[in-house]
Amino acid sequence: MTRGREQGFESRPLSALRGRVGRLLVLLPDQLHLDYLSAAGLERAGDAVLQMELSDDFTHVPSHKQRTALVLSAMRHFAREIAGAGWRAAYVRVEDRRNDGDFGSQLVRACDALDPQRLVALRPGDFRTLKALRQAAAGLGLELELLEDPHFLVEPAAFASWAEGRKVLVMEHFYRWSRRRLGVLLCEDGKPEGGSWNYDADNRKPLGKDRPALPERRAFPPDAITREVLALVSRRFPDAPGSLDSFAWAVSREQALAALEHFVDRGLKHFGDYQDAMQRGEAWLFHSLLSPALNLKLLDPRECVERAEAAYREGRAPLNSVEGFIRQLIGWREFIRGIYWREGESYARRNHLDEEGRLPEFYWTGETEMQCARDALGQVLEHGYGHHIQRLMVTGNLALVAGVHPRRVSDWYLGMYVDAMDWVTLPNTLGMVMYGDGGLVGSKPYAASGRYIERMSDHCSECRFRPGERVGETACPVTVLYWDFLARHRERLAANRRMRFAYANLDRLPAGELAEVGRRAAALRRGWGVMG
Repeated sequence: MTRGREQGFESRPLSALRGRVGRLLVLLPDQLHLDYLSAAGLERAGDAVLQMELSDDFTHVPSHKQRTALVLSAMRHFAREIAGAGWRAAYVRVEDRRNDGDFGSQLVRACDALDPQRLVALRPGDFRTLKALRQAAAGLGLELELLEDPHFLVEPAAFASWAEGRKVLVMEHFYRWSRRRLGVLLCEDGKPEGGSWNYDADNRKPLGKDRPALPERRAFPPDAITREVLALVSRRFPDAPGSLDSFAWAVSREQALAALEHFVDRGLKHFGDYQDAMQRGEAWLFHSLLSPALNLKLLDPRECVERAEAAYREGRAPLNSVEGFIRQLIGWREFIRGIYWREGESYARRNHLDEEGRLPEFYWTGETEMQCARDALGQVLEHGYGHHIQRLMVTGNLALVAGVHPRRVSDWYLGMYVDAMDWVTLPNTLGMVMYGDGGLVGSKPYAASGRYIERMSDHCSECRFRPGERVGETACPVTVLYWDFLARHRERLAANRRMRFAYANLDRLPAGELAEVGRRAAALRRGWGVMG
């Protein structure tokens, strides 16, 4: 299986294993770390590892070509690492003749060939896979040993215990609990470093003329395995959205560690100040670009936290940057996963605002006159990437105020971003972006007019629309839809104390102007295909 760093990938078929398998670890596509094998308690002599590439993982929602390529290339690199470490392993390739792409049928086929005594798995990243795993094990009459995922810092049961009895679940409260529990960025007396738990107020600077130079992206040119995968994706998924031309993501643990060191050395210093900024034509800015490697488990969040805190202690990065980065890792990331497992499968069906609209076609093409949306969507189509403010306040905000069904938006996010996994995408999108859960994740809808985008970016200066205008030919569609959104949902939202300022401003609009805003908003939704 191992043929040298610059050679291609050679899978180990099911028939290659000799002797009956005791415990078979079903290693999922987002569990690419050798620690999983030790966490499962495998023994080299009688146990084995199974990896399966499944087309269903890339077609149950339309998947960006780079997302598909990243997962397949990372899986194949890790399979080579498993073999190099001396483990018995079998690998099912997506192009194998008998691979129909279905999890259940491929697991049954593997068990027919390997005859394991029992199955072992670590908690998947989505309910869909968990259900398929349990159904397949039951159908085979095999015991399923389901273990918790050691990658994460808070197990679902621990999160449920933290949440029990709380009237509202506030991420900031969870984050402080996690900081204390993990001993991160604390003084000797247990108080937060610098005297404050959160420096988010310092992290909202736009990129002005005096901004520091942007670091280059740490890119990883495709090796033989990745080139093979890129050709496979082009051939097998020709109609999938997005482009493969710029593919340069980390696909191995070695590369992921290099990406981490690059961010700590080059990006972390200015990450805090400019983490909410946007600039035309600049996809990466000071962001870490580590979420794909983290969500595939090529990186462990603990080592990311340790590197960042060390940079602060050594005077190489300021506290507001380090705290902001760590808050994403031990606060928001773990909080979102806790919500996913606590709320259960029914969470995906929530639609608090009763929106039924379709996603505009330009989300798939990037063809729109709105400069902010054209830039953000163009980056997604080109790279499978957008940073958190683009996701929340451009692509997400636009879908929210246009009245798109939250599940249509969350499915788009799941398929189009290279770091997307259901446990992270669903609560972030349905909950935070679309307010579909009625305030469980976000305490208010993150709706904004074009004025916010004007303040945090340079998009509006080159756009034919004017962010401060609500009516007329040059009225910004984001602004028009924002005011209409407030008017349409007054009954549900006006009592929210965090929306009082917005509704006070809405009440100042002349009735005739508000009526024109409503007509213009309806025309926009019809023209974009949101409403029939």
